[in-house]
Amino acid sequence: MTVLYEDNHIIIVSKEAGEIVQGDKTGDSPLSEAVAAYLKEKYSKPGNVFVGVTHRLDRPVSGIVVFAKTSKALSRMNAMFRDGKVDKRYLAIVKNKPLKDRDELDGWIVRNERQNRSYVYEHEVPGSRKAILRYSVIAASERYWLLEVELETGRHHQIRCQLAKMGCPIKGDLKYGAGRSNPDGSISLHAYSITFEHPVSHNTVSVKAPLPEDPLWQSFSDMI
Repeated sequence: MTVLYEDNHIIIVSKEAGEIVQGDKTGDSPLSEAVAAYLKEKYSKPGNVFVGVTHRLDRPVSGIVVFAKTSKALSRMNAMFRDGKVDKRYLAIVKNKPLKDRDELDGWIVRNERQNRSYVYEHEVPGSRKAILRYSVIAASERYWLLEVELETGRHHQIRCQLAKMGCPIKGDLKYGAGRSNPDGSISLHAYSITFEHPVSHNTVSVKAPLPEDPLWQSFSDMI
């Protein structure tokens, strides 16, 4: 992980693809524990260190994750994410060219927990939740297109399943129709930037995460 921003109430890091944000059934060490260990060592803190998970990022996705260092910041950040008051931008590499250079995708998502997968419907169905995102094509190479994606809602696997639904699965995302996996098990989706009002100081916080070191990502670096 790389620390991008830190103050008395929050810490923002860039996670690598493959890291989990908080503990799950795999038993693998989560990013939250790595952040706690970092803070414990940096400040020579005795005992346990408070690290609150404000939101999640899928394991194969890289990029920005915000953690709270105080309970006040945690409750306020949780509310801001829930109420859509956090501007999150993602970058996605897809192999198929979208029909439009920019568009809004509007659908209804149903999460299948047993499959750990989500399905998009064009109309409301039992158990579905409204899902809205906007994308724009910002660069292209010989074989791939780079999209910037802005989430209006934050549903399970929303970007992955909505882009796949329009015929543009994310590179490496076998679960949603990509032809082959990425060598490192990642998918080519990166939580690139985040902007929000600080939960305590109320100043604007705006942070960007560097692109992954992967050569394909780096080939787009001068186009962003």
